[in-house]
Amino acid sequence: MTSRHITRHAAPWFWRILRKEYHWTVKPIPGPHPIDRCIPLGIILRDYLKYAKTMREARMILGEGKIKVDGRIRRDYKFPVGLMDVIEIVPTGEYFRVMPHPVKFLDLLPISKDEAGFKLCRIENKTTVKGGHIQLNLHDGKNHLIKVSNPRNPEEDVYKTYDTIKVSIPDQELLDHFRFEKGKYAIIIGGNNVGRVGRIKEVIQVFKKSRAIVSLETDTGEELRTIMDYVFVIGNEKPEVSVFEVK
Repeated sequence: MTSRHITRHAAPWFWRILRKEYHWTVKPIPGPHPIDRCIPLGIILRDYLKYAKTMREARMILGEGKIKVDGRIRRDYKFPVGLMDVIEIVPTGEYFRVMPHPVKFLDLLPISKDEAGFKLCRIENKTTVKGGHIQLNLHDGKNHLIKVSNPRNPEEDVYKTYDTIKVSIPDQELLDHFRFEKGKYAIIIGGNNVGRVGRIKEVIQVFKKSRAIVSLETDTGEELRTIMDYVFVIGNEKPEVSVFEVK
């Protein structure tokens, strides 16, 4: 039987919670992000934004429909919020995006209302569905359907694994497409260089694509190396989203 709770010592290290205050903490429900790459919505309200002193207060705020994630009201305090998700505090008009941080791994970055109107999603894989249409399976658990006029010659299928698409919130309309190729801006989402941003300089693949070695060059000329699975394209000539500054 799967436990409905998790101990504070077993919780992901980047959660901003007091480890010795209580024995248990909130366990995220199954959803768009895995437990090691998400933060429960209740913990965000209580421990990150300080809008509640207790989880009981956080649940009351959520129950009143005052919090939106990716443009949709979320009332479950266990809802998992993860990479690139947009949080809106309806009464205050504040917007935050969950972004990779060089020290904190994942953290909330304040953004403008205009930037809160879209989201970047990485293509994890794609499948062919009924009618020959292409279904893009994204990093946040969502899918996006690409209609194909001729299944025998799918000219619309220009999307590849690890490419990034820009979608509107909450309509999920396709706004742009960023290919995973040299010269594109990308952010590192895991490993020792998490949160660092640079242009893709070189990709060396020997065996599995996800383990290919990717070299990135920062604006200051520093070279970073990581695996392809940790690289998230965020723009062509410039980053499409705000990022944390590296000090």
